[in-house]
Amino acid sequence: MHAIEISKLDKRYDNGLKALTNINLKVKKGEIFALLGPNGAGKSSLINIICGIAKKNNGKISILGFDNISQYKQARSLIGLVPQEIATDSFEKVIDTLKFSRGLFNKKKSSTYLDKILRDLSLFEKKNQQIRTLSGGMKRRVMIAKALSHEPKILFLDEPTAGVDVELRKNLWKNLNDLKKNGVTIFLTTHYIEEAEQLADRVGVIHEGKIIVVEKTSKLLEKLGKKTLKISIKKKTESLKLIIKKYSLKKSVSHYLLNYDLNDKNIVSNFFKDLNKNQIEFEDLEIKKSSLEEVFLNLIDK
Repeated sequence: MHAIEISKLDKRYDNGLKALTNINLKVKKGEIFALLGPNGAGKSSLINIICGIAKKNNGKISILGFDNISQYKQARSLIGLVPQEIATDSFEKVIDTLKFSRGLFNKKKSSTYLDKILRDLSLFEKKNQQIRTLSGGMKRRVMIAKALSHEPKILFLDEPTAGVDVELRKNLWKNLNDLKKNGVTIFLTTHYIEEAEQLADRVGVIHEGKIIVVEKTSKLLEKLGKKTLKISIKKKTESLKLIIKKYSLKKSVSHYLLNYDLNDKNIVSNFFKDLNKNQIEFEDLEIKKSSLEEVFLNLIDK
């Protein structure tokens, strides 16, 4: 059984806009799944429909085997949602908003559990403060704590680290990995490509309401990524011209660039064999691997 199963999902608005078209997706239990896409691609629409906040036109969604419409009580009790917007009573104390959220799901009172969440998110010292007195980053952490208050099996995070500083972002990454180790399935959308690259077991790319690829993060980089070898030649020779032509080297200031696919295992060794055979010496070299951001941009440009 998967944590989330989506089949033939469509969403269109009254004005005719197609927000989502034929979405088919399975998210495994205990994995971190990242959904990437530009603004307006359908990321938030998809999360809102899965969580029962927005209506779909067609399709089926199950949450750990429960239909999210006909068995919505069971399905929603398994879900924790951190929306993009900070939505809570700003005059309420941090601990009170967690207690209230936990009570909504009929969970027994547990100060021990709630205190642990607050400690994990570095909020324990602020537990008795009104939310309005907190910084933007701390308010974001409160929203995550609130989503975890009823011990969900699946956590949805819609742009979880938007407006959060680098140090806090990395702390949140650690928190998410700890949740994963405890068996929580995490579904996140993000504009920070580095976030998906660091966290996600698998990545999906959505564009204009359609999912165009779902793949393991490492596999996606391997299949669609490239490497660039940057090399500085000591002395130019006539034979260098042949090498430039054979390998389609590009000139960049004082260097030459060799671009190649990650799955091309022999090109680099052959390149250096040819340099050696033609007695072409080099001074310096650097190999750069393409990032998930470059892969993502290549995908949506196709």
